[in-house]
Amino acid sequence: MTKEIDPKLLEILVCPITKETLIWDKDNQELISKKAGLAYKVRDGIPIMLVDEARKID
Repeated sequence: MTKEIDPKLLEILVCPITKETLIWDKDNQELISKKAGLAYKVRDGIPIMLVDEARKID
């Protein structure tokens, strides 16, 4: 089941590395930082903003 992320939360969340805004990937339930090349998982509506747990993307 795919969930949405609160738009207000998305407005204030930034990548912990680049401090830039994130893109919501609904299909994969991840927040994407294109500049850092990382995807942060969202579990039960809670973003996991730990660099050590982020997935590297191209």
